Amino acid sequence: MTPRALEIASVTKKFGGRAAISGLTLQIDPGEIYGLIGPNGSGKTTTIKMIAGLYRPTKGSISIGGIDVAKTPTRAKRRIGYVPDDPAGYDRLTGREFLEFVGQLYGMERGARDRKIDELLERYDLGRLADGLFGRYSRGTKQKFSILAALLHAPSLLLVDEPMVGLDPASAVATEELFREFARAGGAILLSTHTLAVAEILCGRFGLLQEGRLAAEGTLVDLRARAGLGSGTLEECYLKLAAKL
Repeated sequence: MTPRALEIASVTKKFGGRAAISGLTLQIDPGEIYGLIGPNGSGKTTTIKMIAGLYRPTKGSISIGGIDVAKTPTRAKRRIGYVPDDPAGYDRLTGREFLEFVGQLYGMERGARDRKIDELLERYDLGRLADGLFGRYSRGTKQKFSILAALLHAPSLLLVDEPMVGLDPASAVATEELFREFARAGGAILLSTHTLAVAEILCGRFGLLQEGRLAAEGTLVDLRARAGLGSGTLEECYLKLAAKL
């Protein structure tokens, strides 16, 4: 039986005495794009950071492709590509050097790494900017390099926190296509965003976090039924559900 791409089992995360996440359970299968939605402070970024191994759950377990993140973190992290909400890089490296460094961290063979970098740079037409310093890039350009860095080592699970912030319309469309291709090839994506129109286009299922709990989950059809709507956008469902919870 093929293991889940991501399995979160009864996870609680406390900071001091306050629970940021309470009893969270969800699963994502290979080839699935799952949208994690909810208001500010609902626990979306905390959840992603726990999956990425940056925070340790207070209770519960998280596994990536059947590999427990807490017990074998290095093996689990090799399967993850992470796009944080604030694109991180090294200001004194060029964009290309940044990607080369990421490839080295994941042990990629140099020839394969460089071919993959050239292929990915073409997706955003970044070849002409690749030798500029990362610290001098615009917010949107940093975001594009961050997305490419997450895809470089061919992970099985992509964690994406607010991917479209700072991207121009053409780059946003290119990003959507990159994510679709990744999922069609069997990769899974956990996408956290406040841009519900983007989530509606990309995601097959959604989880609504409210005060650290999974308040609603399902397809858009499921959420419409839960909200008491015969039709409607994801945003309309979200607003209706949020008012009820």
